[in-house]
Amino acid sequence: MQIEAQIKEAFETLEKRIPLVHHITNYVTVNDCANVVLAIGASPIMADEEREMEEMVSLADALVLNIGTANERTIASMLKAGSVANAKNIPVVLDPVGVGATTFRRESTQKLLDKIAFSVIRGNMAEIKTLAGLEAKSSGVDSLEDESDGLCIAQGLAKKFNCVIAITGKEDIICNDTFCYTLHNGHEALKKVTGTGCMSSALIGAFLGATHKPLISAILGVLSISIAGEMADKNQRYRNISHVFNRCHKYA
Repeated sequence: MQIEAQIKEAFETLEKRIPLVHHITNYVTVNDCANVVLAIGASPIMADEEREMEEMVSLADALVLNIGTANERTIASMLKAGSVANAKNIPVVLDPVGVGATTFRRESTQKLLDKIAFSVIRGNMAEIKTLAGLEAKSSGVDSLEDESDGLCIAQGLAKKFNCVIAITGKEDIICNDTFCYTLHNGHEALKKVTGTGCMSSALIGAFLGATHKPLISAILGVLSISIAGEMADKNQRYRNISHVFNRCHKYA
């Protein structure tokens, strides 16, 4: 099936299924992530109490794990949630926010990678290079890397972790072990909005919950927020990027 037909089918399936996307995410962007998932046509739930993980994950169609403000308690919840999701064939997205910034983040992310099978891992260039064991330049959670060697790194990690790798930046790179896509949408203003990467991961979870197709879900999750940024820049009446997500399917 051609990519255009897959995109159309994914939006149609999302509209029919209205998947429930469970997030264990960071408190800086949790509200925006919930709103964009709702706007694209899915249903968000944000819950991080370990004691309810088995029940909560069992209700969901996809799980998104984001380490942006993780602590020992939430990492334990992520490990439990991921284990339940894997056992029930519920797709899981990992967003390793600022993974290279501290030892705790690196060690916690490694635990997640060791214990959970992910469908999609999305990060900026510095985060993905860190996962690949390469030296990476960053400032807090922001990448200072260019994407010149992104295709090679993404496809290598896709083979290593048997999942889709999405690198977001000036050009977005989406790879599985066979195919790679580069996306050239977006706008510079997206850099001025906190959490657009987190929102991309949440949107990937929405499409995954509907389709269970990691590659097309990663493409559409990233592409949706890029197009939303373009639309927001062209039409200043949109004061919040999330306000245009419920219109993005018309442009797919």
